[in-house]
Amino acid sequence: MSSSYRSRIQDFKVALSEEKLDLKVLRELCFSGIPFEGGIRALCWKVLLNYLPLDQMIWDSFLKKQREVYSQFLKEMIIQPGIAKANLGLSREDVTMEDHPLNPNPDSKWNNYFRDNEVLLQIDKDVRRLYPDMAFFQRPTDYPCQLILDPQNDYETLRRRVEQTTLKAQTVDRNRSGVTNVSSPGKALNLYPSNEYEVLPSGCEAHWEVVERILFIYAKLNPGIAYVQGMNEVVGPIYYTFATDPNNEWKEHAEADTFFCFTNLMSENRDMFIKSLDDSQCGITYKMESVYSMLKEKDMDLYMKLQEQNIKPQYFTFRWLTLLLSQEFLLPDVIRIWDTLFSDQDRFDFLILVCCAMLVLIRDQLLAGDFTVNMRLLQDYPISDVHTILAKAKELQGGS
Repeated sequence: MSSSYRSRIQDFKVALSEEKLDLKVLRELCFSGIPFEGGIRALCWKVLLNYLPLDQMIWDSFLKKQREVYSQFLKEMIIQPGIAKANLGLSREDVTMEDHPLNPNPDSKWNNYFRDNEVLLQIDKDVRRLYPDMAFFQRPTDYPCQLILDPQNDYETLRRRVEQTTLKAQTVDRNRSGVTNVSSPGKALNLYPSNEYEVLPSGCEAHWEVVERILFIYAKLNPGIAYVQGMNEVVGPIYYTFATDPNNEWKEHAEADTFFCFTNLMSENRDMFIKSLDDSQCGITYKMESVYSMLKEKDMDLYMKLQEQNIKPQYFTFRWLTLLLSQEFLLPDVIRIWDTLFSDQDRFDFLILVCCAMLVLIRDQLLAGDFTVNMRLLQDYPISDVHTILAKAKELQGGS
């Protein structure tokens, strides 16, 4: 570890030791990258994503309350209708029409259950292939959710629910129109076919199952957006950062903390996932056009070349923007980009700068290439050094 890096860690420790954190100072430090050591990154992300309050004196009571709230969500939303009554020893005659799976009422518990299963199947399909080039998400967590796994309670795991559902054989497709695959063609999607997962021993659960639960609860609490393919790619790096926190006291609560940080991030980003808002000023179409507007301002020749070849921004920036570049780079590099994105007060404006920087950095190749070559470059971005990209984005920001 270099002396400059040690000094940087010390700067973070000083900033984080204040009774009341100075958000401006912390943002400036985080912009250039956050150290992993000592759980600094996980802690800073919780502050930058507006989860932890700036006043450290209230952290203990705040976290206790939030984690209790999340526990209550688990109790209310991951339960099979009818189980509780069955466990009370009630006979079939005691089960009312309200509890019956064939109850035609659209608001019945069972109707909601079957409707939820459609969402759950899509989530399950996506989380099982989360970062397939890494073993992490297939490994068992050190802190399985006892509330769910305790054989004495009424709850079932979502994995079991997926296995049991009668919808198992159906393919649930809720993709946005015109976008059938938001994953990079350079990424392997089928390294872990769902039927070839190693079954973990009783009482264990894999990290991907925790992510599945987070997304399912988010979908239940946000019916207006529910779950859209790609959200798994947004929650994945947050959960990974919290679940690998060297501080075990924080690591134990990675699930609840990830849920609230993801919810906060989605509250800023959710409009890009809502199809009815696509063409509004807060929707994805406007954001994609903003990348080209900025490119036109920074590099007219390159802008004209892409226009002449009819390479529309939605061909590649849809994935860049909605998934916060999480599919374009390896996970450690995604996390480094997010250090900077989260620290910028206008994080989604800076994301547009980063996308523009990515175009400018391959301008010579784009100017020389034809439509097919250029589409391949943009669909499978060739530069892996994210420091160069972030430096160029900062340069563009300064020149605006």
